[in-house]
Amino acid sequence: MSSPRFKRIILKVSGELLAGKKNFGIDHTIIDTVSREIFNIYKKGIEIGIIIGGGNIFRGVSVEDDGMQRIAGDHMGMLATVINCIALQDHLERYGAVTRLCSAISMEQIAEPFIRRRALRHLEKGRIVIFAAGTGNPNFTTDTAAALRAVEMEADIILKGTRVDGIYNKDPKKHSDAKKYSQLTYIEVVKKGLKVMDPTAVTLAMDNNVPILVFNLSVDGNLTKIVNGKKVGTTVRD
Repeated sequence: MSSPRFKRIILKVSGELLAGKKNFGIDHTIIDTVSREIFNIYKKGIEIGIIIGGGNIFRGVSVEDDGMQRIAGDHMGMLATVINCIALQDHLERYGAVTRLCSAISMEQIAEPFIRRRALRHLEKGRIVIFAAGTGNPNFTTDTAAALRAVEMEADIILKGTRVDGIYNKDPKKHSDAKKYSQLTYIEVVKKGLKVMDPTAVTLAMDNNVPILVFNLSVDGNLTKIVNGKKVGTTVRD
């Protein structure tokens, strides 16, 4: 990879991906595979910020049916992302990456507080920055956190790594006739109600002209192919 397509990326990793076939918790084989994929592009000098969801441990939006307040559930979901971030940081450092864990919720014994200028400096110094606890506010998803950090970090693109190889018009796991899109506009994603990212995240990316690429992160080599400019997944842009 002599000439990477992107200088700086924000990688959004779905929590569900980290659960693997267990569908709950952390599958360490999966997280090691993801870490190796990230390390392979890190070695080439790409500046990497990472956001991880917490759905493999706790999903805040699911608690209201059980009588729990949404805000309490969202706070629990933010803490779930911290667990995932610590696990990923540990695996990345085993490969030799230099990392910094920055949290939107203050927890000094575990992570640095998120300070934009400091995080930018880490990226410039070649450190992988892992952003924990979403935006630090309830009622915002980690998708929105990824879009926000991409804008703040002046990233070239948001790469959303999932268990699916792109965006479809309906769930390909349930519908054999599901159609995959190779490219969409931000407006098309919102109007079609496609479940790629929540509308707030898509709108924030659109307003700041940050492309989104949705791809299957569990496939070996996909991340390297993307930064090399090869066609993988579905791109969302103007």
